[in-house]
Amino acid sequence: MTFSMHFTIDLDLDRKIAYSKIYGTWKKETAEAYFDEFVKAAAPLIGQRWARLANLTNWKSSYPEMIRVVGEHHRWCRENGMVLSVFIIDNPITKAQLKKICLIGGTTKISKMVRTREDAERILVENGF
Repeated sequence: MTFSMHFTIDLDLDRKIAYSKIYGTWKKETAEAYFDEFVKAAAPLIGQRWARLANLTNWKSSYPEMIRVVGEHHRWCRENGMVLSVFIIDNPITKAQLKKICLIGGTTKISKMVRTREDAERILVENGF
């Protein structure tokens, strides 16, 4: 488990899922720290098919400069085996930022946005995770 004031990262190696919880308002430096920590944490998943579930219910609208960094993070995930990305999100402003991030990262087609953990888990199970 990786933890900072702005995020947590956990892996379920049996189900091949990376879980993230995102908190607060992010600047570019926060996004870079998350990207770096995620790459380290996700190392056991590389080389196989995996999914991500990110809980964004405590994420606040963030500085625009972080959008490109997180978009590159999404690209890295896709290029390293991520086949599904599920986001729990309920804020329209952060949802708009997330859509830009997915577009930059090329993950629009493999990303699902839901409002509850139950819906997120259902999508993961339906997709074999």
